[in-house]
Amino acid sequence: MKTVIEPFRIKMVEPIKLTTRQQREELIRKAHYNPFMLRAEDVIIDLLTDSGTSAMSSDAWGAMMRGDESYAGARSWYCFRDTVKDIFGFEQVIPTHQGRAAERILFSVMVKPDSIVPNNTHFDTTRANIEFVGGTPVDLTCVEADDLDSDFPFKGNMNIAALEQLVAEHGPERIPVIMVTVTNNSGGGQPVSMANIREISRVARTAGIPFYIDACRFAENAWFINQREPGYENTPAIDIAREMFSYADGCTMSAKKDAFSNIGGFLCTNDAALAHKERNILILTEGFPTYGGLAGRDLEAIAVGLREILHEDYLDYRLFSTRYVVDHLLDAGIPVMAPAGGHAVYLDARRFLPHIDPLQYPGQSLAVELYLEAGIRTVEIGTVMFGSDPHSDEEQPARLDLLRLAIPRRVYTQSHMDYVLEAIGLVWDRRADIRGMKIVKAPKFLRHFTAQFDFV
Repeated sequence: MKTVIEPFRIKMVEPIKLTTRQQREELIRKAHYNPFMLRAEDVIIDLLTDSGTSAMSSDAWGAMMRGDESYAGARSWYCFRDTVKDIFGFEQVIPTHQGRAAERILFSVMVKPDSIVPNNTHFDTTRANIEFVGGTPVDLTCVEADDLDSDFPFKGNMNIAALEQLVAEHGPERIPVIMVTVTNNSGGGQPVSMANIREISRVARTAGIPFYIDACRFAENAWFINQREPGYENTPAIDIAREMFSYADGCTMSAKKDAFSNIGGFLCTNDAALAHKERNILILTEGFPTYGGLAGRDLEAIAVGLREILHEDYLDYRLFSTRYVVDHLLDAGIPVMAPAGGHAVYLDARRFLPHIDPLQYPGQSLAVELYLEAGIRTVEIGTVMFGSDPHSDEEQPARLDLLRLAIPRRVYTQSHMDYVLEAIGLVWDRRADIRGMKIVKAPKFLRHFTAQFDFV
């Protein structure tokens, strides 16, 4: 069959409140033109994030009923731990309430004020947690990532030559950890090849530097390797995932992404001494090492979700559904990151609105306009998110100004995506009339979450 269908049936529905443009004009004004500040019930299609917004399966809901809520040594903990060890292969598993908690614990132990942490592209919480302890995050994107129109299959790759130069220039003693994010969220949701992961591991091990994977969307990355990297076309997704992690010394994971969970995460390592230090911080800030801030029912749901995300019929559908939107945008001549990533569609706001200076936040302007047009909530990934240095307060344009439309897993159907496509087309038709924005008020770290804006 040529038609790709959702490999699931819908057993429960949630009503969507439809609003008028007049209502939305008032709602976004009261939210200070920041989609994060909107009430969820005032959003028609919510593409703000794929984090914690997925629909869980009947198996996962059933597993939650088995949750053992014992404070220490609960049965649910062992189910969770054994599932993580089976898929990811690391000996030490530390549960946390979400991914940024795992990052905070990891960097609190490993990163010092003069440390440098390279990544293909740090996402917002990763970058902020490094900067919070005085470290310097460095993005080393591959050169192919700068051409948003090319069909290069692994634009999420790290620049290996730049990594080797960084290590040679600063020395391993200043680089406590090398990270790679799969898929590369801030870089357009683009995958990282197995060959690139292998090369990062080689550089890290030669220099004696631990190598960690930000594993939020590991299954999508694994299936991209199956689809795009020669030699893996007949390799099951779970085997690809296991090979990916075999090259690393540890990982951080937000289970709110590729585990279908509404909450949860974990930190893994093979270093028992390091894990001991990390568990001490876990007990101080998250909870006992066998629950880490999670209820037993959450641990059970994550264990089920980690298995389900590797179902290949689902992964086929997931990648196809995102590609469906990207292909239609390309056909309409609308600037979008290509080829399609896994979890999101990334509009190129800088080319969509070329008359708006990067320091007037074209991505934020586009986010506001999509909400006004059709009640669609999205997030800017550009100069608002990454343009400010929290140590110097210096403002400069980000490498890219993107608008991310993150697609929750198993939530929206093709007709919802057709609605999104129509809305983008209508905004595209009147793009010349869209104005830039300015920041009225913002915190020092992670300002995009709570910043207040107005039109220039």
